[in-house]
Amino acid sequence: MPYPYQVSNPIKIQLPDGSVREVPSGTSPLDVANSISPRLAAAVVVARIQPLAPAESTNEAALEASEEAMYSAHASAGPRIVDLTTPLTEDVSLELLKESDPSSLKVARHSAAHVMATAILELFPETKLGHGPATDNGFFYDVYRATPFTESDLAAIELRMVDVVKRDEPFVRVEESRDKGLADYQQQGDFMKVHFIERFTKPGETISLYKNGNFTDFCRGPHVPSTGRVKAFKVTSIAGAYWLGDEKNQQLQRIYGTAFFNQKDLDAHFKHLEEVKARDHRVLGKQLDLFSIQEVAGAGLIFWHPKGGLIRKAMEDWMREECIRRGYHMVFTPHIMRRELWRISGHEEVYAENMYPPMELDDAEYRLKPMNCPGHILIYKSTPKSYRDLPQRYAELGNVYRYERSGTMHGLLRVRGFTQDDAHVFCTRAQITSEIEACLDFAEAVLHTFGFKEYRVELSTHQPGNKDFIGTPEEWAESEGALKDVLVKRGLTFQTFPGEAAFYGPKIDIKLVDVLGRLWQLSTVQFDFNLPRRFELEYIGEDGAPHQPVMVHRALFGSVERFFGVLIEHYAGAFPMWLAPVQVGLVPISEKHLDYAASVKTNLEAAGLRVELDTSNQKMNAKIRDFGLQKIPFILILGDKEAATDSVSVRVRAKGDEGSVTLADFIARATKLVADHSIDL
Repeated sequence: MPYPYQVSNPIKIQLPDGSVREVPSGTSPLDVANSISPRLAAAVVVARIQPLAPAESTNEAALEASEEAMYSAHASAGPRIVDLTTPLTEDVSLELLKESDPSSLKVARHSAAHVMATAILELFPETKLGHGPATDNGFFYDVYRATPFTESDLAAIELRMVDVVKRDEPFVRVEESRDKGLADYQQQGDFMKVHFIERFTKPGETISLYKNGNFTDFCRGPHVPSTGRVKAFKVTSIAGAYWLGDEKNQQLQRIYGTAFFNQKDLDAHFKHLEEVKARDHRVLGKQLDLFSIQEVAGAGLIFWHPKGGLIRKAMEDWMREECIRRGYHMVFTPHIMRRELWRISGHEEVYAENMYPPMELDDAEYRLKPMNCPGHILIYKSTPKSYRDLPQRYAELGNVYRYERSGTMHGLLRVRGFTQDDAHVFCTRAQITSEIEACLDFAEAVLHTFGFKEYRVELSTHQPGNKDFIGTPEEWAESEGALKDVLVKRGLTFQTFPGEAAFYGPKIDIKLVDVLGRLWQLSTVQFDFNLPRRFELEYIGEDGAPHQPVMVHRALFGSVERFFGVLIEHYAGAFPMWLAPVQVGLVPISEKHLDYAASVKTNLEAAGLRVELDTSNQKMNAKIRDFGLQKIPFILILGDKEAATDSVSVRVRAKGDEGSVTLADFIARATKLVADHSIDL
């Protein structure tokens, strides 16, 4: 099929297979798709392009996640998603994305937000629009309306969305002057659109608008070709929020929804949400009596109950033993230290808003510690060090306190007081690579031991010119290079995030993937030139002269609380044998079997197992049901036959009855599962 444009300046289009096509400037991705196959053109949703000319890369993923991305112009250097009708005016690589590509789904969800906004204005024309981005699980639109929306209103909006989709209205991008856009929205009283134009565009620029039917929205895009491509959707809920987060401003209503390319995926999404709900660590924590948050004590502060405490002990015992085996020294540092220490470390300058306010005591001001690193530095500094003493590895399961704002706390996952499995390695420059490798080995051991088979790796680097990052460009280059070299050497696929480093150094973040496919940020390995210099750390080198060591920070659980919350949800409270707070439940069939049950309990406990004996007057089936609700790995049923043969009848969680075995054989099986840290029963 010939291209419709006959423009003299040709451009080059490189396709994913490496082939290059020369086409007229102004050719669109849809034109290219049609030239390949009309069937392909009908299947594609959006396109991804990147200039072929060498240029500095941009973090498109971070840009797409920001509010600014909805309105500001794209940086031209990096890959970007565009409408199929976008005219191409320079040499680019081109990917034509179908519905199967995750980027296509994100675009469809943003388009679904426009469909919802169309429906809202058709039904409730007095409504003023804010913005409507796609999210990881769907989309929302912030709107202002004096009258609150009701559940029946949401149902009506969803029904009208069906009509908008049936109309199959093309999404058309148009550009107009910033001044005209501002004047139009000011006349209409759309104060939020006025704010976005003023904030994210500059005088003299043009702005982009997207139209479908009679609906027009200020938006950067991109969008799917038409409303008809928004095939399966659901309006899910509504919540309130103040405009710009200020309670003095108007009360907005945020209407949530989700969208997919087909009903099957939409149904699977809601089934997934039910599974997530069933695994909610806050609900399971209460049902299984693991932990609580007490209102009278304060938000974000965790009380570990006896059963949760047993799991925590198992977690911490494993971590401490593994630290010692890997050459760490276990240390302990105070919870509160002088404010001057945090000035030296730099936290007072760049982290103060996340710290609790200073406390005025008789000799100085003090702060609760948000991190353990300055305490470990002081331990290192307390005695002279030689190169023969390095590396020095200090590990601590230390309590830290960070000021999380009200409303941000979430069970065990976002708290104000938590225990960080923190460690700091002080080493020479020559030891950097081996120590980072050892930290990654340790991180992988944590994931494997606790039953996580999949993870993602991210490298966070600094942003040149940003004053929040301390240290010289040469130091940042060396430290970032060291982390990258280790990742490459180990053959790990990773994504780089410029500007996301800690203020004192770059970091490697390891995000585990749970049984439901969700990502959790837990393990981190961070490199640091800066704190050793700020604290004037030294060691005596082979040449007899003083040298400055470097530091590696690492936390593998991240925090004990957060890791525990993830474990609860990953296992839905059905913990592996070695972590289960009660490992064996004993059910005597009748009162006459209590003596034998007591002797079995004694033998099991002597073998180191955690056992609970039900001595109540309930019937056997009720006792079995109660133990099952506690998600205990093994239930042993004890009757005449078992007492006569020194055996037990075994019932395995999620598997059912396995019949009778000797008590000795069961003990051997159970203790091996514990010793091996086995995930399966």
